[in-house]
Amino acid sequence: MLVVADASPLVALINIEKVDLLPTLFTYVVIPPEVAAELRAAGRPRAVGEFMSQRPNWLTERAPTGTEPIPGLHPGEAAALSLARELGADLLLIDEARGRKAARERRLPFTGTIGVLELAADRGLVDLPQAFARLKQTDFWISDELLDQRLAKFRSKRRPS
Repeated sequence: MLVVADASPLVALINIEKVDLLPTLFTYVVIPPEVAAELRAAGRPRAVGEFMSQRPNWLTERAPTGTEPIPGLHPGEAAALSLARELGADLLLIDEARGRKAARERRLPFTGTIGVLELAADRGLVDLPQAFARLKQTDFWISDELLDQRLAKFRSKRRPS
């Protein structure tokens, strides 16, 4: 499965020590140089910098041949969208609402941090309540109420009929 990622899902998963779910779920993840630069930027949590300084083999960097200018998107988001289109990616990992809207408009399949965690929980790879609790302790921009709703939905579909 070919997966292209923006920075936010990587940062969130690194911060909650669940980034190793990505190669288990998807084998390989590709990021454009703009996303790599965001991950290496000063001000990122130390764990993110350490991750990038010892970047694992499952995370590769590749530049799109061209980046579509998309109003309201950061360079990393626009590059990730362009790379996903160019490569015919099976999935784009992106959290930001504008980026998700742009992906939807371009008919690119996408999910974000929450979707990755839910998929991993469906496969028995992560304890979703614990992962969401850890996510709530970070600076990830999502409301506790939305996480609680997603957790309730997950639990209801796991109940035996």
